[in-house]
Amino acid sequence: MADILWYLQRIDRIDALDITLVALVFFTVLYLVRGTRAVPLLRGVIILVFVITLLSDLVQLRAFGWLTKQALPALLVAVPVIFQQELRHALERLGRAGSFLNLTPKDRAVLEQTHAEIAKACRILAERRYGALIVLERETGLQEFADSGVPLDSLVTADLLVTIFNPHTVLHDGAVIIRRGRIVAAACVLPLSTAFLADRELGLRHRAALGVTEDSDAVAVVVSEERGSISITHNGHIIRNLDSQRLVNVLRAFFQPILERAWPRWMAWLHRKVIRREP
Repeated sequence: MADILWYLQRIDRIDALDITLVALVFFTVLYLVRGTRAVPLLRGVIILVFVITLLSDLVQLRAFGWLTKQALPALLVAVPVIFQQELRHALERLGRAGSFLNLTPKDRAVLEQTHAEIAKACRILAERRYGALIVLERETGLQEFADSGVPLDSLVTADLLVTIFNPHTVLHDGAVIIRRGRIVAAACVLPLSTAFLADRELGLRHRAALGVTEDSDAVAVVVSEERGSISITHNGHIIRNLDSQRLVNVLRAFFQPILERAWPRWMAWLHRKVIRREP
């Protein structure tokens, strides 16, 4: 206890700022990778570094300490390679922070109308057993996938979506991409997920929906042709067996302002008071 007080008495403002910045860096890294596959890998790296430090410093293993010091540069190069996909997603999340906070009432009305039309179309498609794949673009651009399809640039309506995914039409085989309440393109080709799927009943539409959400922050809605069920995918995860009302609720949750939905309350308050200067 006396040693702790001795150290605390010698901390000045610069030291406190230094400690705060280091803690903030660790907090940001842990916050960005939470819920991803990088968590067990990061835990393994921390344990490995701790064990190596313990053996080389406390036990005084000179040869082993020399080996670990020589291998440290290689480890620094290997970590970004191992966490390549997770780091890219984390940087995208950091760059997207707060992008949905400035939605105007008109934008929100368009979003709600779009969600309602999609839910209505999915209900009809499920009843008729028409397969469908609808991708809603958020912050990550999907223009490269839209270029692979047929450009439409039309309003989102349930009748139009049902017509597009009618098996007797040319545009039914592929995905529809929606951006800001408008259908950008139809019959788009999407990347397939390479993740292992335990359910063998999930077909190519579900794999494509998972694939596009693994590489972006998009939300994809799938209607199964075989079972007439509605599913939604986001961030490489799938929610199955939805009805039209639950689909609207899930879409509304995904498109809520990011800070208010996922970030700490004090950060949302700081954004409102400092950046937007609300009273």
